[in-house]
Amino acid sequence: MTDLERYQDPLTIQRLLRSAHTIAIVGLSPNELRASNFVGLYLKRHGYRVIPVNPRETEILGEVSYPSLSDVPVPVDIVNVFRAPDALPAIAREAVAIHAGALWCQFGVINEEGARIAEEGGLQVVMDRCLKVEHARYLGRMHWLGFNTQRITSVRNGLQ
Repeated sequence: MTDLERYQDPLTIQRLLRSAHTIAIVGLSPNELRASNFVGLYLKRHGYRVIPVNPRETEILGEVSYPSLSDVPVPVDIVNVFRAPDALPAIAREAVAIHAGALWCQFGVINEEGARIAEEGGLQVVMDRCLKVEHARYLGRMHWLGFNTQRITSVRNGLQ
């Protein structure tokens, strides 16, 4: 098992998805065309409490946006990171300081130092995986368009 593979353990991912209630998204964008916004909206629609962490915004997705993790006033189960890999060590230190349950790094956010800091601080670590994609994969909500249509049929509307 490579170092990266150990941060992509299916059992760890499933356990986190099932036990988490509050997810702080570091780098959540107000721009609807950004992946972070789409992921945040998806997570809200699936019952998670989403807390934006973006120092340039005061509100995103109808939620108060905080400048840093240390400003978040409630316990955080997962810190989901949409930032450049070199920002990860500082984010990991903050996640440890607020006693988050896990550090989840999105696709391409790979930094061994950040992972080590989080692990040494007692956090579970998932790296180079999308929280939305993994949620859809393991909790049965995957659809070819990326969302659940709530309809099971092979017949298209109007083509009967």
